[in-house]
Amino acid sequence: MPALAKIFGDKKYMWDGEIYASEEEAKKVAQRYKEAGFETKVVSEDDQFFVYSRKEVK
Repeated sequence: MPALAKIFGDKKYMWDGEIYASEEEAKKVAQRYKEAGFETKVVSEDDQFFVYSRKEVK
């Protein structure tokens, strides 16, 4: 099970709760988050892919 949150640089990203079987699938989901105004990171661990995202509150 991946971490619920990860720090990339000095920013905290939250896991979306899904495990993706392929990088392509994870990148498609990450793109949808980006289109909604989120910053995203796709992480690979043990042949599984996870999407982490964050959105700065203004």
